[in-house]
Formats: sequence, structure tokens, C-alpha cells
Amino acid sequence: MREEENKRSSQGSSVKRFFKKRWVFPAIYIASAAIILSAVLWYQSSDNATDKYDYESSDLTGKKNDTPALEVNSAFENLKMPVKNPMDAVVKMEFYDFNASEEKQEAALVFYNNQYVPHTGVDFTSKDGETFEVVAALSGTVTRVEEDATLGNVIEIEHDKGIVTQYQSVKDVKVKVGDKVKQEQVIAMAGQSLFDEESGTHVHFEIRKDGVAVNPTKFFNKPISELQDETTTDQNSGDKNAKQQMIEDPASDEEAPSKEETPSKEDTPSDEKTPSDDESSESTDKTNS
Repeated sequence: MREEENKRSSQGSSVKRFFKKRWVFPAIYIASAAIILSAVLWYQSSDNATDKYDYESSDLTGKKNDTPALEVNSAFENLKMPVKNPMDAVVKMEFYDFNASEEKQEAALVFYNNQYVPHTGVDFTSKDGETFEVVAALSGTVTRVEEDATLGNVIEIEHDKGIVTQYQSVKDVKVKVGDKVKQEQVIAMAGQSLFDEESGTHVHFEIRKDGVAVNPTKFFNKPISELQDETTTDQNSGDKNAKQQMIEDPASDEEAPSKEETPSKEDTPSDEKTPSDDESSESTDKTNS
């Protein structure tokens, strides 16, 4: 019994001596940390879901953003003036409105080639009379860029639902056919034209809906949806616009009477008709007798 007790006491004392050494506990901590870290790494590698499935790059978030974004904002744009600095712009000539007063209609007539022509747009000039930057009133696609000495060069931009904006009397054109332009992007500089020399350096701005010119001043700073809705009444007067595209000089009407003022044979009174053959023969017989 004593021998066993001596063995146990010797073993206990040796264990105590072992733990009393300085390097024992640090070694135990380091070994424990290494075991725990190894277990964590093994668990993460075995539980990684991307290794179990064949994911392609297009399935990941943010990988399908290469497609061009749709221009949905253009449908909500407000119509802007076609000048870079609206505060410095002056309206030189307004749109010819058939429903306006005679005074405004007379002011919106262009005298060209000995004829009065209705003004189908709005002319903008600068306060100092110098050239200025012309910008796109709406976002769209350039469909026409044409050199024209009479109109002073022409740019057309097509928009949504049959709406087209036209810019005449421009120079230093900065766009070409097929270009996608944004609203208020500079497209040219203001110039001059033979058609409207009295306006000097200006830009002639038009809006057309399905080929019919509408009054731009009615829709400035308003959404394009109002232009699409309200142009139905303007389209009804399209035939009237087509018939009165060229208004003749009023002086010519005074010199030559119209056809309605010239009396026709049918309008002559029946009492003044020439005598018939029977009546003439009777008068001849009476004379002979």
C-alpha cells in the first residue's frame, strides 16, 4: 500500500513540476489556437457554396449592367428655349397664329420674294445683336443637317410620337445626322438667312407635330406630354395652313378685281336679254308693211 501511495505521490509531484515550467502554458495556448484556426478554415472551405454550383459571371449582381439604359427621361422633359442663355434672348418675330388678332398676324408675316409668308416658328436674337449658342430644346435624334442659303442652314431633331424640332438660320453646326443629342446640348451657332434678313443674326425655331407647325411659345417650360395632347386642335387646321402658306401682297387685290366681283352672263337680269329671232322677224314685217 505504501509503495502505491509513493508511486501516486511521485507521479503527482512530477506533473506539478511539469506545469510549473514557464514554457508549458504558452505552448498549450499556441497549440489550442492552431487547432481552432485549422478547424475554422476547414469548415469554411467545406461549406463554400460556390464550389458546389457552376455560377457564371452573368448570374452575379452587377454583371448585367452593360446594356445601354433606356432614355425614359426624355418623355418627362420640359420644352426649353433653343438658346444657351434664355435671359439674354429676345423674341424678334413670333409664330403666325390664325386665331390671333389682326395686329399680331400682321407682325408675324415675312415679306419675301414680293409675297407675304406666314411665320411658322419663333425667331430669337440676342440683346447685343451678336451670335450666340443654339441648344437642343429636347433630347432626340438628329435626322437632318442641310446647308441652305435661303433658310440659313437647317437642323432637324426627331423626338417621341411624331414631334420634330427644327432650327434654321444657324452656322458652325456641331452635329450630324444620326447623332443622339441631349436637352440643352449645343448644336450650332446663330446665323443669318436670306428668307428673314430683317431679323439679323438669329435662330428660327419650329415645332412640328405630324408635319403640322405648332406655336412653340405655348409649350415652353411645359412637359412634352402637353404638346402631344394639345396639338390635336392644331392638326385640324392643317388644311388651312397648307392653303395659306403663301399670302399674296394685299396691294395686288386692289389692282385686279377678283372673279367674284366680275358679273357673269348668268347674273344678268332677264329683262335685259337680247330679243329672240321671232321678235326680230315680227319687227321686220311691221317695218315692211
